Amino acid sequence: MDLAEIEAFTIANGEGHAFAHACRLKKLVEQIDADLVYNRQALEYAIYLHDWGAFSIYRRPGEDHALRSRQIVESEVMPIPGLPDSAVPVVLEAIELHDYRDLRPPISAEALLLREADMLDFLGAVGLAREFARGPHNLRKCYDRAVQRLAVIRGRFTLPASQVIAAQRIAEMERGMARLLEECFGYL
Repeated sequence: MDLAEIEAFTIANGEGHAFAHACRLKKLVEQIDADLVYNRQALEYAIYLHDWGAFSIYRRPGEDHALRSRQIVESEVMPIPGLPDSAVPVVLEAIELHDYRDLRPPISAEALLLREADMLDFLGAVGLAREFARGPHNLRKCYDRAVQRLAVIRGRFTLPASQVIAAQRIAEMERGMARLLEECFGYL
């Protein structure tokens, strides 16, 4: 699969959110990459492929979507035309380690950038929107999930630009959550 095919597959199978999520991650990487030396091509592939294991056609209940994504990429996507063999382990590492719940330290700059961009996309207004879009139609459950995710992500950023953006987005998220509680009179 080449990049155009990967993008098309992500659009067709990403359940309405995966392609936009990938595009946001690419923009976030541009904001946080500082002076890191990394393979932009490898990172772009990892960005589009990192959540394929969560797509309904691939999802397996109880299985880690990051590991599932890596398995799919290894078995169904690789080799990627034009991607050097030396970049394949970098793509696979970035996919496997992208999830905020994975506490293993990334080795490559690509894995670090993908993880931090992905965590940033769970914060701020977009983070709240993502939590509530997931459902269920129960404000309390969505709110509590947002609070729990925020607690796990807070303080995990290592790149200086990520830390700045995270602080801004966390403040925005907390204001939004406080406003939600006010407007609901405490009845979520």
